[in-house]
Amino acid sequence: MPPLPEEWEPKLEPRAARPAARGFPVGLTVAAAIAFAILMALGVWQLQRLKWKEGLLAHVAALQTAPARPLDAVLRAGGDPNFVRVSLECPGLLSRPRVRLYGLQDGQIVYRQMTACPVSSPSAATILVDIGYEDCAWEKPVPRGGDEPLVGILRKPDPKTFVTQPNKPAAKLWYWRDLPGMASALGAARPAALFVALEQGPQPFGCHLTRAPIPINLPNRHLEYALTWFGLAGALAGVYGAAVFKRMKG
Repeated sequence: MPPLPEEWEPKLEPRAARPAARGFPVGLTVAAAIAFAILMALGVWQLQRLKWKEGLLAHVAALQTAPARPLDAVLRAGGDPNFVRVSLECPGLLSRPRVRLYGLQDGQIVYRQMTACPVSSPSAATILVDIGYEDCAWEKPVPRGGDEPLVGILRKPDPKTFVTQPNKPAAKLWYWRDLPGMASALGAARPAALFVALEQGPQPFGCHLTRAPIPINLPNRHLEYALTWFGLAGALAGVYGAAVFKRMKG
């Protein structure tokens, strides 16, 4: 059999060289490690917040039946008097100058009223008192109240957030409890770092003061938040591991 022409001879194409596996992704590893550490830290922080919130809820629950202690004695004792029930005297409470504090009650805008009362403490000469909000016009004259002892809850003011409107001292309207600013507008010297949310006190004629000294239904979702952060950290670790495996395998 005559040999086949050269052009008929099968020609085998050389196999393409398999790409070599790429090196270990140092940059990706550093970025993933930083993100993982941040997510884990946020999860641990939420667990710490959970412990704090559980303690606060237990404290608030015990507060429901706790007896009132004299305010001056509590302030002189120092420590952390947040959410302590106190008794105080404030002659002419309802006739004292006031400032308004914007708030929400059952979805409705209300204006809580803050005034200042004298105290006897090395650290303060006055303390701000939240007497509640009235369901009548702000301009309506309020008669002088009695001088009976008052009962309330010592509270730390909540800090403002990035969505909080600026206070308007000229209009005596506040959107967050800036105690030094309120005290200045009221002409009160050396205000305490806490305020009293009044529970018991005189009611004006023709109006009704609504008070909410103890927060109820405090949200406690810190465990849920912690699990979310830990879950994101686990997902990040899984995605990183898959990406590195694929890269090293080539």
